[in-house]
Amino acid sequence: MTMKNIDGAMFASMLLTGAHHLAKNAEKIDALNVFPVPDGDTGTNMNLSITSGANEVKKTAQDHVGAVANAFAKGLLMGARGNSGVILSQLFRGFAKTIEGQKDLDTAGFVAALEGGVKTAYKAVMKPVEGTILTVAKDTAKETKQIAESVDDMVVLVEQMVEASKKSLKRTPELLPVLKEVGVVDSGGQGLVVIYEGFLAALKGEELPVHSHSDTMDLEDLVNAEHHKQVHDFMNTEEIKFGYCTEFMVRFEEEKLKTHPYNEEEFRQELSEHGDSLLVVSDDEIVKVHIHAEYPGDVFNLGQRFGSFIHLKAENMREQHANIVNKEEKKAKQPFGIVTVAVGEGLTELLKSIGATVVLQGGQTMNPSTQDLANAVKEANAENVLILPNNKNIVMAAEQAAEIAEVNVAVVPTKTIPQGMAALLAYNPAMSLAENKETMTEACQQVKTGQVTYAVRDTQIDGITIENGHYMGLADGKIKVSNANKQQVIEGLLSEMIDVDEDEIVTIIRGEDTTADEAEAIVAYIEHHYEDIEVELHDGGQAVYSYIFSIE
Repeated sequence: MTMKNIDGAMFASMLLTGAHHLAKNAEKIDALNVFPVPDGDTGTNMNLSITSGANEVKKTAQDHVGAVANAFAKGLLMGARGNSGVILSQLFRGFAKTIEGQKDLDTAGFVAALEGGVKTAYKAVMKPVEGTILTVAKDTAKETKQIAESVDDMVVLVEQMVEASKKSLKRTPELLPVLKEVGVVDSGGQGLVVIYEGFLAALKGEELPVHSHSDTMDLEDLVNAEHHKQVHDFMNTEEIKFGYCTEFMVRFEEEKLKTHPYNEEEFRQELSEHGDSLLVVSDDEIVKVHIHAEYPGDVFNLGQRFGSFIHLKAENMREQHANIVNKEEKKAKQPFGIVTVAVGEGLTELLKSIGATVVLQGGQTMNPSTQDLANAVKEANAENVLILPNNKNIVMAAEQAAEIAEVNVAVVPTKTIPQGMAALLAYNPAMSLAENKETMTEACQQVKTGQVTYAVRDTQIDGITIENGHYMGLADGKIKVSNANKQQVIEGLLSEMIDVDEDEIVTIIRGEDTTADEAEAIVAYIEHHYEDIEVELHDGGQAVYSYIFSIE
C-alpha cells in the first residue's frame, strides 16, 4: 500500500521518532568528537536542541503539517545549542517556512521543504564548511529531489533519502581533512542521518534501527578511531599492555576449511584471549581482523588455519603512541580563543555554547581587573585571543590586558551581553585576528539591547521621573520607561524598541529574580502583539537585570 501524502499527525510522529532516535544515540555521536571542535559534544547539543523542538510538537494539537513544522522549528530555534544544534534549527526553520500553510505533504512538497532547509542553513553560516552536517543535508536533498521525479510514495522516498544521507556521510572524511586524519565521519552529519532514520521508522511503523559506528565506518575507520581515542585519553606509553597493532586479511580456502571449519563467533572468542581492541569482519570469501596483541605471530597462526594471507601488518604501538603524544603536546595551543565576560550560570553556558572559550565572571557590579582579564587570556591557551568585555566599564581594562599579553590579543568593544552574543556568532576561524575584530565589531552594532532593572534612588532623567525601588527599562543604555509595575515597564520598553518592519528576532534572557510564569507572559505578549517576530527565551541567572533583551 502506497502512502502518497502525510498529514500533521504522521509528520509529528516522524519528528518525535527522529528526536527519540537521536536521544538514544547521543553518546555514540559524542564519541565521534575525538578532535577539538568549537561546538563541544555534538550528540548532546543536537539532542538538547531537538528535544526542545519535540516538546513544542507535543503541545501542538493541530493535524496540519505546516503548523506542526512551525512548532518544531520554533522549539529548535529556542533550544539550539552548539554549531550543529544551530544548523539543525536552521534546516528545519527553512523546512517549515517552505511548507507554511500546507495541511499535508506529498513527495514533491517534502523535497521542496528539504531544499528550503538547506538554503536557509547555508545562508545562516557565514563561511560554510563542506564535509559537515551542511554537506549531508545538501547532498541528501539533491539526490532525494532526483528520486522524487519517479517516486510518489512517501515511504519509498524516505527509504531512499536515508540511503542517500548515509552515502553522503561516508564521504565527509574526503571533504574535511581533519576527519580523514582522525578516521571518523562528521558527528553532526551522523546526527542528521539518525534523525532521518527515525523519520523512516515512523512511516513504516517499525522498530528504530540499532546504531553503531560500524554502520557508517569500515574496519579501517574503526581502527583509526580506536587509536585516536587512546591518544586523547593520554595513557602513559608504559601502560600499554598489548604492544602491537596487528591486522591481517585471510582469503578462505576449501581444503583448509575442511580441517578447520570457520565460525566467526568462535574465532572472535579465541582471538580475544590474545589481546584487546578486537574487531572481526567476515563474509563468504574473506575474514578481516584487527587486534592489539603482545605476540602477533601467535595471532597470525590462528588466522592462517582458514586460508591464505592477502594482507599482514604488525606495528609497535608503544613507539607509535609516544610519537603521537609528543606531537599532540606540541599542538596543544589552539589558533584562536575567545574571552568574554558575564555573570550568571545560564549566561555562562549560553556564551560557551556559541563559541566562548573562557567566560570570566563579572558585569555591572563586579568589573574584572586587568589582571583578571590577562589571566583569562592565558587560560584560553591560544595564539590569538579576542576579548569581548560586554560592558562599557570593562573595555579599558580589556585594552590594558591586551597590551601586556604574551600572545596576539584584540578587543571587540562589546558593551552589552546581546552585543557579545552577536559578536560571537559572527566569529570566523578562517579569518585573521584583525579581520575577526572588524567583522565582530560590525555585527555587535547591528543588535539592539534592552535591559530591565530597578532604581536605587529617586531621580529625574530625560524628563522621566524615577522613584527609588521602581523598575526601569533601558534601550541601548538610555532610560525609556519607569514604573512600579514590572510588566508595564517591559511592555513599554519593547514597544519603544521593536521595529515591526525591520526586526525579526527577540531574545529574552531572564535574571535570577524572575519566574518562569513571568517570562512566559512576556513571550505571549510579544507573540500576540508582534506576530511576525520570532522569540527565544533563555535562563541567564544574571543579577541586577531582571531581563536582558536582544532585538535584531
